[in-house]
Amino acid sequence: MKAHFEFKKILQGIDGNDYKSYESIEGEYLFNDYTLHVDHILAYPSACRSNIRVKMPQSVALFPSDTYSNRSREISLRDFITRRFYNLIQTSEMSDFILFDSPGQEILERNAAFIYQSFIEIRFTIILPTIDKLVEGNLAQDIFFDKLPIIINNSIVFENLDKDSLYKHIETSEDADFLRNELENLRLIAFIAENSILPRQSGTNSLPIESEAVPFISPDTLKMDVELPNKGQITGMGLLRGITLIVGENGNGKSTLLNAIGQGIYNHIPGDGREYVVSNPNSVKVRAEHDRSIRNVDISPFIKNLISEQNTVSFSIDKAESIVSQVANVIEAVEVGADILLIDEDTSANSFLYQNYNSRETVSMQHEDILPFFDKARSLYHEYMVSSILAIEQAENHFGMADFVIQMSDFKTLDITEEAKEISQKNNEPNKVNGQFGIIRDRIPLLESLSSSKEKEEIDTPPNKISCIEFAAAIMDLKSIEQLVTVSQVNAIMDAIEYAKRYMDGKRSFRQLTSLVMLDIGRSGLDILNPRLSSNYAEFRKIEFAAVINRLETLKVEQKF
Repeated sequence: MKAHFEFKKILQGIDGNDYKSYESIEGEYLFNDYTLHVDHILAYPSACRSNIRVKMPQSVALFPSDTYSNRSREISLRDFITRRFYNLIQTSEMSDFILFDSPGQEILERNAAFIYQSFIEIRFTIILPTIDKLVEGNLAQDIFFDKLPIIINNSIVFENLDKDSLYKHIETSEDADFLRNELENLRLIAFIAENSILPRQSGTNSLPIESEAVPFISPDTLKMDVELPNKGQITGMGLLRGITLIVGENGNGKSTLLNAIGQGIYNHIPGDGREYVVSNPNSVKVRAEHDRSIRNVDISPFIKNLISEQNTVSFSIDKAESIVSQVANVIEAVEVGADILLIDEDTSANSFLYQNYNSRETVSMQHEDILPFFDKARSLYHEYMVSSILAIEQAENHFGMADFVIQMSDFKTLDITEEAKEISQKNNEPNKVNGQFGIIRDRIPLLESLSSSKEKEEIDTPPNKISCIEFAAAIMDLKSIEQLVTVSQVNAIMDAIEYAKRYMDGKRSFRQLTSLVMLDIGRSGLDILNPRLSSNYAEFRKIEFAAVINRLETLKVEQKF
């Protein structure tokens, strides 16, 4: 390890040299309060980049043990530090030089910050300054010796943080974890606290609406109290297992409620409005996805025959039409362990949810013997214990298959389950349970189909949009995987695909393969995915992991029969 003044001498010595001279700064340097690790330099004519780690001893950082005394608190503390570091970058002159993923409304485990009993660590990527492909040593000195120390000391030293905000962040997240873990004991699949603010500013902006939002109020029949370790008793709506319909005219809040449940797999920051909206961690939003590729999926539980005479037991296509894609999305989600399916009529294919039982006019001319989801939801629940929550406008003809019916009117929530049962009986609604659901077949992803074009020497630069992901020279559109919320999750998933190859033996199914990778991450952390100690990973679920693999154009699979 070298002293910080030696680092300064190196920067002075390479000033004005060719940009590749930056490779000489790799190493460890002892500053007054921390150690700076320059781990890896990528020297390109367009931009020189370096992976940086800063380690500060706890004798300097002085974080109390109660801020990271359990797993939940540790993750939320790391999240808080990450946000503080990011905000300081944005308000300084360093935003053009430091690459750091922008945290959203969700509290996630990331590998940008770590806390241990002996030290605290922050990671980031620096764009090393050059001009005309020559080293700007003086500017580099300003970054490392003037600007960066201020950001570091104001983000990873406990005394310099807002204590009230920090503890509120930690306790809010701990309460959400507790509440989500209690769902199974309470026999619930979701809980929405009263006075939650569910509407967002837009479909692409997850910030809450700041004014005129109607606070959520639970119907009395679904209302329950829960005692949280920090906040104490809260009241909210508990949703039980089974089939739940959320009904109402467009613009009255049914999609807003469904989306809040879908995002309830994550904890949210204080002030988000959804702090105590939690759902079963295996809840999956399923939608139509026109033109996605499908590989050897058994779609026969819904589609028995195709006019094209393709095999629906082992169906493959490069560009699926909407209804087939949504059927495949359901099957693939259940295949890897979905407990709850969340389906919005507004993002579903025509005829996927229901059809006219007196004619087949609503069915695509390319399909025969199609069974809509309403016909299969009950058998899916009975055979696989997969619950469904559906947001639908016109539902009177389908009340008979629902266990619970919630009506949204001007963002107000009513439990109309009893009225729905009376309407169903009055209409003499036919039984829409179509025998057995069918087999969810395990599929085996094949190793030779997952060759990536990614260069081993390349540092990942987070794309601007989750939909712009390159794998094996193909651009994948992932925007329909709605529960992916940050590019750092996608970065981790892409390297997890590479990591998963060690388990691909031609025998392990999607569920087994993804479970093994997630088990390794649980034991060793996200760092296990890349020996380079990347700073742009965030936690992800095996459901999204499998969903990304399923969308690879190169994918080849075999079915287990």
